Amino acid sequence: MEETISLKDLFATLKKRALLIITITVLAVLVSGVTSFFLLTPIYQSSTQLLVNQSKDEAAVYNNNQIQTNLQLIDTYNVIMKSPAILDKVIDELDLDMSVGALNGKITVASEQNSQVVKVSVTDEDPVMAAKIANTVASTFQKEIVDIMNVDNVSILAKAEVSDSASPIKPQPLMNIAIALVVGLMIGVGIAFLLEYLDNTIKTEQDIERILGMPIIGVIGEIEATNGHAEAKAGSLSRTGRGEPIGTQKV
Repeated sequence: MEETISLKDLFATLKKRALLIITITVLAVLVSGVTSFFLLTPIYQSSTQLLVNQSKDEAAVYNNNQIQTNLQLIDTYNVIMKSPAILDKVIDELDLDMSVGALNGKITVASEQNSQVVKVSVTDEDPVMAAKIANTVASTFQKEIVDIMNVDNVSILAKAEVSDSASPIKPQPLMNIAIALVVGLMIGVGIAFLLEYLDNTIKTEQDIERILGMPIIGVIGEIEATNGHAEAKAGSLSRTGRGEPIGTQKV
């Protein structure tokens, strides 16, 4: 016989395992909060913008093909900006105690679609250092690109600055706690239903009927001794409904 679960059964399971669900959810929120506020190191981000212009010699032949060429040139600039040719000089200038690969991982170079503006973003545990690295990368690239590609078409639009109210981009405690709340609730509910599924205890007459595939014709109640006499609480063989005895008889 296939077992069917009603909506009432689902809510009954949730009510029965409510303490377990709440405990798991609270633990998940506490772990997330403690980790976000006390264990994870704040990371700050600082950005600068560069403008890639046409060189004066190219202005006379500017057309649709040249637009595409400029966009491809920006992609090339993005790669060069994170190359050892630039980053080695940045490390030397700022006297950074890190490898080129480590510095590369802190830098993100991006440009909007069909835009000649390039944004250089740097993440670091120190907001002041993040701004210094971003500005140094931009200025170093502006100087070195002249020798690397024999062009002088890069200008700095905006330098990275550190505000007094600088806030870290990560971790985001409230977001982490909200995620932990949802995940903890899902895990708690999942475990509750799993425990209920694995629980083979027979609790009702309906469970017996479901397992044996046979109807219940009577119920034997509890027998209690009262003043030396045995009193039996049993259901009559006749029933008004499934599993519902209509009376008791004394023995």
